[in-house]
Amino acid sequence: MALREQTPDEVLDTLGRVCPYPLVLTKKKLQNMESGKMLKVLCDAPASATDSIPKYCEKKKLECDLVKVEGQEQWDIYIKKA
Repeated sequence: MALREQTPDEVLDTLGRVCPYPLVLTKKKLQNMESGKMLKVLCDAPASATDSIPKYCEKKKLECDLVKVEGQEQWDIYIKKA
């Protein structure tokens, strides 16, 4: 089942924040979460949503699912902590 189809354990709202804050806040939130839990990040900073957060997840071997909110410059990013 895709991450986007699961209920997240936590939601982090970074709307209105510009780079690098969405990534910084995401890292901090993930550090405090237990293994196997899922975080949904609401993000409207294109560089963070499409570049820095997915790259961070890849580097840390975290499952990541990026969903662009239809008709908006906003993304929902689902991250499962390993």
